[in-house]
Amino acid sequence: MKPMFSLIVTSVFGIVILSVLGALFKSGHETMLGSTGDPEDGTKVAGVLFGAVMVYAGFLLFCAGQAWLHRRERGVQLQ
Repeated sequence: MKPMFSLIVTSVFGIVILSVLGALFKSGHETMLGSTGDPEDGTKVAGVLFGAVMVYAGFLLFCAGQAWLHRRERGVQLQ
């Protein structure tokens, strides 16, 4: 159960961080688009980041479902 818990926590962390970064790129925040080496179109970068958020959300649902099924499973009973 512990490895599944760490995957769930990692997925939640990835969703939060990538969502914040995507919001900053989408709004054209100065810290993300203010330098000469930064991308020119922040909305395209935000779209890629939000796509990655969807991948993490799918992974989170899968891991949470597996953890739920594992918890529901009863031990082997010998007769």
